[in-house]
Amino acid sequence: MYLFLTTPESCCLGGCALLCTVVGASDQVVPFERLATADLVLDAVYAGGRNGNVADDPLARLLPVGNQGGFRYAGSPWAGSVRLAVLYTTGTVPDWPDTLDPQTGLFTYYGDNRSPGRELHETSRGGNLLLRDAFAWSHGTAADRLRVPPFLLFEKASSTGRDVRFRGLLAPGAPSLTPDEELQAIWRSTAGLRFQNYRARFTVLDTPRVPRAWLDQVLAGDPLGPDCPPAWRAWVEARAYHPLTAPATTIIRTRAEQTPADPLGQELVRAIYDHFAHRPHDFEACAVEIWRLMAPATGRCELTPPSRDGGRDAVGQYLLGPAGDRIGIEFALEAKCYAPGNAVGVREVSRLISRLRHRTFGVFVTTSHFDRQVYQEVREDGHPIVLICARDIADTLRAHGYATPAAVKAWLTQRFPPGP
Repeated sequence: MYLFLTTPESCCLGGCALLCTVVGASDQVVPFERLATADLVLDAVYAGGRNGNVADDPLARLLPVGNQGGFRYAGSPWAGSVRLAVLYTTGTVPDWPDTLDPQTGLFTYYGDNRSPGRELHETSRGGNLLLRDAFAWSHGTAADRLRVPPFLLFEKASSTGRDVRFRGLLAPGAPSLTPDEELQAIWRSTAGLRFQNYRARFTVLDTPRVPRAWLDQVLAGDPLGPDCPPAWRAWVEARAYHPLTAPATTIIRTRAEQTPADPLGQELVRAIYDHFAHRPHDFEACAVEIWRLMAPATGRCELTPPSRDGGRDAVGQYLLGPAGDRIGIEFALEAKCYAPGNAVGVREVSRLISRLRHRTFGVFVTTSHFDRQVYQEVREDGHPIVLICARDIADTLRAHGYATPAAVKAWLTQRFPPGP
């Protein structure tokens, strides 16, 4: 997170001294009246109007991209003439969890075919068509990449009003992904009807400020003009990614931050708890599967007998290196099927810590949350343990298509059927 000064003397977006409003400790707010000439500053907030109608939309005032939808653009996806694209996310659609990983600079965004009855690319906004073409051009020549519009990411800044936050300049794809991983057509179903949508992955480029002058050059058909950000020029000319990465400081999540933020997410985890409530040891196999969903490079993983687990419900290997010559890093996994509100305490985690050896790490999975003291001790003492709580489980299930309690229950019944 960038910290921007908020005095009138230090605020200068679009060449004007702005009178900024502080919203939280590190927010800089650009007033609605100044949007048309403002630069785009990473993590700054751009205020919406206050008239209570569609004209309050700040994105339409910032850029000529319209005032509706998650995909907004200048140009036409059908004609292949989009010069500038905006991706807007509210972050509140559980079935389509757009996510930004600030530590890697990787952003995941879902397309606009979100209901049955249409082919993948036959959407009213043409968003999936834009994704298809942009990702295809990204793997071509420099001349092909010159056709890719700069993607600008904005998210809803508050629960009320129309304020938006600028989250970065995006380039399609990522240096660590294969083409198949960058843009995937995934299947979903609703009411028994199946359909496809895109899951697209972008890289947030190391560009803390997008100049207004460059935006004007892009719209005029000169995306590599004199004010082009170096990171965008490098990507177009050589498909060289310069991601904006922000290593995390010590994170100690609160109980609220470990709990699914919405009732539906809580229901997903509750379905798991109810399935194993009377046979908690059987949850261990489910915990292993949840870990595999989060960490697909996990290799062999074996459950330990309950009478001899020694603080480890499972042991396994996480695989690193090329397919022809991989090495396995040993890990130990502990699982607790706890009801919401029943925290994992010091005693449970201490058992896992005591079983970790040199060059091994731990994974602790719970359907509840970790006590603050536990979280603090694990992080401050540097214990190599992955702490997976209820919110992580809900987010992972959704990301893999298990977005309703019925879907989760069907998965549980098929993979972990109740005993006799």
